[in-house]
Amino acid sequence: MDFHYITFPLNALLMIAMPVLLAIYLARKFKLEWEIWLIGGATFILSQVGHIPFNAGMNALFRNNIIPLPPPEWLVAFTAIFGGLSAGLWEELFRYGMFRWWLKDARSWRKGVFAGAGHGGAEAILLGILVLAAFFQLSAYRNVDLATIVPSAQLATAEAQISTYWSAPWYATLLGAVERFFTIPVQIALAVIVLQTFTRKQWFWVWLAVLYHAIVDASVVFLLNPLGMYWTEALIGGYAVLSVIIIFVLRQPDPDTPQPVSVSPTPTALDLKPVEETQENLDNSKYQ
Repeated sequence: MDFHYITFPLNALLMIAMPVLLAIYLARKFKLEWEIWLIGGATFILSQVGHIPFNAGMNALFRNNIIPLPPPEWLVAFTAIFGGLSAGLWEELFRYGMFRWWLKDARSWRKGVFAGAGHGGAEAILLGILVLAAFFQLSAYRNVDLATIVPSAQLATAEAQISTYWSAPWYATLLGAVERFFTIPVQIALAVIVLQTFTRKQWFWVWLAVLYHAIVDASVVFLLNPLGMYWTEALIGGYAVLSVIIIFVLRQPDPDTPQPVSVSPTPTALDLKPVEETQENLDNSKYQ
């Protein structure tokens, strides 16, 4: 039995299911409305509406030598840094806009966590859908004569891609789910960092989030070849641990929950005992 037919779709389904299960858990634990999670997810999608065309346009400028590329020995580092900064700027500035205009009342740590889970969750779900679609497409192509559907100039490339896909070790086919498991905490941490701009009234937190996002993305791209696929995933796992620490270090008291105030009860007429009108009590009342 070819386990690829189990692990490939399982990988995609885990990428979709993990963020949904996390959202259900957080909604129940924090007693929050799903609107916050959905807005976090929508913010990711809107950021990509600008981010993807921007990257495509910049690549066209580099490819046509309108903007010169650095020397070949610096190309990998340049690509990593450019890609990291591009992702950081688009996503974190959109996340700032989310808290500034869309979630104006979300100023608590728990709401920041839930919005960040929505951001990372939307990314994981969309990638999971793409992975699942790729599985169905490559399953259909596996036993087909590619020469009948692929142009001859692209035939060798297509055959190599399909061969590489189906020859991957079964455990490697689950790395997409592992990576999403690691990146969702990073997205939550970034949301909590951006939220500090509003809770602490300091603008530099936005740029700190951009920097952290850029470092994570750039280091993964830059170190992929020297480290290899598995050690790169371990690096992302290290960022996940660091992100969890950041999330809890930045935890603040929830301003949305009013603190109980101790108020002494006011006596009512029912609490007052009638005073007997004796001569002694009348004499005492003169001095009160």
